[in-house]
Amino acid sequence: MPKMKTKASAKKRFSLTAKGKVRRNVANKRHLLTAKPTKMKRQARGTEILCDADARIVKKFLPYG
Repeated sequence: MPKMKTKASAKKRFSLTAKGKVRRNVANKRHLLTAKPTKMKRQARGTEILCDADARIVKKFLPYG
């Protein structure tokens, strides 16, 4: 059997935790930050865990993750 291909876009955006959950970066931290409230920028730090429904979709894109 040939190897399965990993979606390059998913590889760049998501990573899996040790327990197999999907971790993602928080949005709204790229540009125009002066117009956004400090609270919004502070809460957008770090990473988040995807919900189960979305994680199922992303895991299909990362067969060896």
